[in-house]
Amino acid sequence: MITPGMYAAAKGMLGYIEQNDVIANNIANVNTTGFKKSSLVFKNLYNTMVEQTDRTQNPKYRESEAVGEISMGSGVQQLVHEFSQGNLVKTDNPLDLAIQGDGFFKVRSQDGQISYTRNGSFMINNRNQLVTEEGDNVLDVLNRPIIINLNELQMRSYRDINITETGQIEINHEDNKEVLQTIGIYDFQDKEFMQWNGHAKFRPQDPEYNPELKAEKFLIQQGSIETSNTNLVNEMIGMINVSRGYETLSKFMKEQSSMLSTAIGVGRPNS
Repeated sequence: MITPGMYAAAKGMLGYIEQNDVIANNIANVNTTGFKKSSLVFKNLYNTMVEQTDRTQNPKYRESEAVGEISMGSGVQQLVHEFSQGNLVKTDNPLDLAIQGDGFFKVRSQDGQISYTRNGSFMINNRNQLVTEEGDNVLDVLNRPIIINLNELQMRSYRDINITETGQIEINHEDNKEVLQTIGIYDFQDKEFMQWNGHAKFRPQDPEYNPELKAEKFLIQQGSIETSNTNLVNEMIGMINVSRGYETLSKFMKEQSSMLSTAIGVGRPNS
């Protein structure tokens, strides 16, 4: 037998477990470049009406008056990500890029899957393509892989690469400047419905409802990366609060179970 209070407490405990997992993931990625912290949105499952019977009119208490509602617990409605700006840290690596403002880098994995990321820690692979640490191609404004061939461009080193605040890639030669591709920076109108795709990558849950847009309010900083926007102190405080809340509900469940056992024992006839 389970009482309404025990049911609500059990749902609350499950919510705390899920919330603890989210906080643990935030803490684990505190040093992940471009990572965006996540949190849970809870919703009230349903309410039940509380009624007061009129004992003076009918011995069977058929007459009753509604006195209000009581919640039967809450559950997880949605996992949301906070896309606030992380700190920009200088690395002096010409292939490290950070976005200040809105937008994401658009990347394509080897199996063709499109994702969006704020992790601008890039490198050049053995096919002279600009790629992420996982090997995904970084795409330009025309959705093409970005090619930077050191030998063909007669570059002395990657230090000759200049990437402007708008994402235009330029090669500085001794007597001239050669313009290459422009890195694509994209944004979304409704970031609330972006889902995590691993490795600080995201994609829209429904591309038709929430299509990619060309980002406008951004600046690219070459030689920098954006750190995680996770605040370690706040996450630790959140984990402590979750632990205390779970412990409180656990004690309530034990007390309710003990009371039910006592009531059943009292009501059982002696053999």
